Amino acid sequence: MKKIGLTLAAVAALGVAACNNTSTDAGNNTATDLNVTETEAVTDVNASATDANAVDATNNALDAAGNSLENAGNAVENASDDVANAASNAAH
Repeated sequence: MKKIGLTLAAVAALGVAACNNTSTDAGNNTATDLNVTETEAVTDVNASATDANAVDATNNALDAAGNSLENAGNAVENASDDVANAASNAAH
């Protein structure tokens, strides 16, 4: 009778051990999902940084264009002053 009882206990223990693989698989799946989520988050952050760099580059280009226009305006103003000075000097 003891042999039958021990045999049943051994079979039951194997059955319980087999059930534990499901939880291990679930744990592995959760870890895989976490890794995928982390990778996607890093990709999103990197893309945001790239977008921010593009915005900064655009702003810098616009600032440079504005500075060039301001310099051109100053050159026109200086040329106008030179013409006025030349006319004034010619009149004297």
